[in-house]
Amino acid sequence: MKRVSIVEVAKQAGVSVSTVSLVLRQKGKISAATIARVHEAMSALGYVHNVAAANLRANTSNLIGLIVPDFSDSFAVKVMASIVQELERQHYMVFLRQPQDEGDALERCLLSFKQQGVAGVIYLASDVTAALLPEKIRRCPLPLVVVSQSLQQDGCNLVMRDNRQAASQATRYLIERGHRNIAYIGGTENDRIRQQRLLGFSSALAQYGMTLRETLTPACAESTQAASLVTRHLLENNNTITALLCHSPNAMIGSISAIYQVGRTPGKDVFLTQQVALLGFEDMLHVNLTSPSFTYVSSASEETGRQAAALILRKLSEPDLPPQRITLSGQLVVRESA
Repeated sequence: MKRVSIVEVAKQAGVSVSTVSLVLRQKGKISAATIARVHEAMSALGYVHNVAAANLRANTSNLIGLIVPDFSDSFAVKVMASIVQELERQHYMVFLRQPQDEGDALERCLLSFKQQGVAGVIYLASDVTAALLPEKIRRCPLPLVVVSQSLQQDGCNLVMRDNRQAASQATRYLIERGHRNIAYIGGTENDRIRQQRLLGFSSALAQYGMTLRETLTPACAESTQAASLVTRHLLENNNTITALLCHSPNAMIGSISAIYQVGRTPGKDVFLTQQVALLGFEDMLHVNLTSPSFTYVSSASEETGRQAAALILRKLSEPDLPPQRITLSGQLVVRESA
């Protein structure tokens, strides 16, 4: 099949070749009627715009590399969807990669981005125990934006969750509802998200003249069984506990099991001593089919994606922009469990 040229489109639409070029690049002040006429001509002739070739000629690119190491992370998946949606709205395309490690696989990923001529890179950090980015990412020569749930020490363009604020907000809410014995369930000892949330937990308790008791903050492996075991042990030895902050969906599910095992029930009424309030840190849609529905502090995943997309585009238009740090706070969503 013969390839339709831009000259033929211009002739069909009755406009100049430069006008067709401006319409394709969405540049210049072209009337809506002319734009419609050009698009009608392209459709009638079957013209397909070769974006890659156009970018090569103009020495520009509308391709953004997106690295998502962990697709099992619900926060990362939601952020990814938001990034793609926002970049597509700005007429950019996404080249998605999932390297299997932070060494050779990540290096090959970055090399493929360079070979494909991507304009910039967004990296969704997944290691919640690391204080620094992988070396390959730190040395990335392309404009870079990092999205993280826990990173705090790298001097890069960074969009991250405010875990301390989330835990402080959740704790204040529980205290204001009358809870005085609150525990934090889950997360491993070296989990930086857990560490940051415990700082927020402690600071909120201090505002009300209360102190953090380490015996009420058991760490555990990231599984429902591990969370259930530590929660049951905690409740059996501290029958005055009336509320649990749950580190993750697994911690929430495990805690529910343990609550029933010790003869108590999930619920928000602090005056009914058999009830234990549960509060999580993200919208667990796959869990909220149960009763009660869970109260949580949102992860701000959609806004995180929008901010990351906006920041990489700003970095492309302002190459000398100093490193930006955007910290996003979640919103408390009150439901039945607390």
